[in-house]
Amino acid sequence: MRKSWLALFLLAVTAHAEPLTPARVAELRARIRTNFFIDPVPALAAQSHRSFGPAPGVRAEALTYATTLGSRVPAILYLPDPLPAGGKIPGFIVVNGHGGDKYSWYAYLTGIAYARAGAAVLTYDPAGEGERSDSRRSGTRDHDKLKGDEALARRLAGLMMTDVMQAVSLLAARPEVDASRIAAGGYSMGSFVLALAGAVEPRLRACVLVGGGNLSGAGDHWDASSKVMCQAWPWRSLEFLGDRGGMIYALHAARGPTLVWNGRADEVVGIPQTQEPFFEDVRARAAQLRGTAAGLFEFGFTEGGSHRPYFVTKPAARWLEQQIDFPHWTEASIRAMPETHVAEWGARTGHAMDRLYATESREGGTQAVATEVPAIAREQLSVFSPAEWEREKPRLAFEAWAAAARTQR
Repeated sequence: MRKSWLALFLLAVTAHAEPLTPARVAELRARIRTNFFIDPVPALAAQSHRSFGPAPGVRAEALTYATTLGSRVPAILYLPDPLPAGGKIPGFIVVNGHGGDKYSWYAYLTGIAYARAGAAVLTYDPAGEGERSDSRRSGTRDHDKLKGDEALARRLAGLMMTDVMQAVSLLAARPEVDASRIAAGGYSMGSFVLALAGAVEPRLRACVLVGGGNLSGAGDHWDASSKVMCQAWPWRSLEFLGDRGGMIYALHAARGPTLVWNGRADEVVGIPQTQEPFFEDVRARAAQLRGTAAGLFEFGFTEGGSHRPYFVTKPAARWLEQQIDFPHWTEASIRAMPETHVAEWGARTGHAMDRLYATESREGGTQAVATEVPAIAREQLSVFSPAEWEREKPRLAFEAWAAAARTQR
């Protein structure tokens, strides 16, 4: 990795910085969790509703688990079929961006690809999407319609972080999963959610932040140019950390490896304004806070690419293989494997894509590591039938959570 003169200078003086001790790490994590109303985390109360076969070499389970204020999260767990012999398997969690859910092409392709690699992959509906939308539709962005104050915004961020933390609990409790090899990937808004969750969730072995991760502080994209309720207010509420970007990444380093990967031309989250010098500077500041440069995040770019879920592409797959050891893949096999051009796959299979992101420069141009993935009907990726969903709606729909959140003090 290339380093600017400023980054080299700051790294040189880390020997004189006060180390971020384990006690201080625990203190900061507790304060962040309190800030977002996360504690106490509810009992997981996971339920398996049915099993099905979405693609050759993969079986799946439709699940739900508990999150804040009595709500439940519908999810799909993809597993290799058969399970690899000789030990437990790694886990991977997909954290969607705005408008994305477990029906999204990238959630589905990631589930199939990494299950075939030998991992357990959990995808779920974020707040206000899919079976957590009041309309049971995708792409609603229902949570963006939430009106309220800064405290309600922090509760919303806490909900999204708890969804991730409970997903870790679900995978860790599975008998086939190695709880020490659980990773997560967050895309766009999901990169922001995972950046916060990964700073306070030490059970995550590795985090991949794509379509984002360019966290600094006052005036950055997430502070000044993003959605107020789910990103800007929650990010500003962490000013007690001082150097927000540096401290979040110092806390990540205390947890484990992190990869930040973006399209060089991703204007959606301002990557053209945050290139190598930006990330080198954040790394150097995190090193100062941590007292060492060891374990700090890695970063890279896809030339010419814009806003895409890069955790399903080869650079992230190779990095994840190093961190969580896919039973069926090696770095060499990943380099050699064919890729799927997502726009062509979508046209061939009829899998729906968000029209805002289906262009070649954005998601349509993604070269995914998943190959020979069949089409799948939307209802197969639903946990509940329409009639069952109507009965469960009070525990699923975002509006019910929002009504409960407004009563909290």
